[in-house]
Amino acid sequence: MSLDRNAERQEVPVDPATGKPYINTLAAVAISPAGASPEKSTYVSQAVDVIRQSGLPNETNAMFTNIEGDIDDVLKVIRDATMKLAGQGYRTDVVIRLDIRPGFEGQIHAKQELVDEILSGDQQ
Repeated sequence: MSLDRNAERQEVPVDPATGKPYINTLAAVAISPAGASPEKSTYVSQAVDVIRQSGLPNETNAMFTNIEGDIDDVLKVIRDATMKLAGQGYRTDVVIRLDIRPGFEGQIHAKQELVDEILSGDQQ
């Protein structure tokens, strides 16, 4: 399978272990309690811990945690991380942005690397 970053469509790969389509998804998610104390880091860290324990590639920055994997796995992790707070009775805010790109993997770092290449003048 040949991948083209500029193509509108890509061939959808099939996971040989499950036989189902692998729909690569890169998610940016922010999960926090609504109305809790002004400093939310203690609560946010509980949700981030669930994401980190998932085994999916992830990284946390100042505003979001990025997660990459098959769409079903990513959405399950987001649900589980949300339930970490909601299950304790907190009204919980969830902000999600998804980049669903069949055929591609490793986008959690590749997207940033491509921007860096362009900025450095290495991209033609």
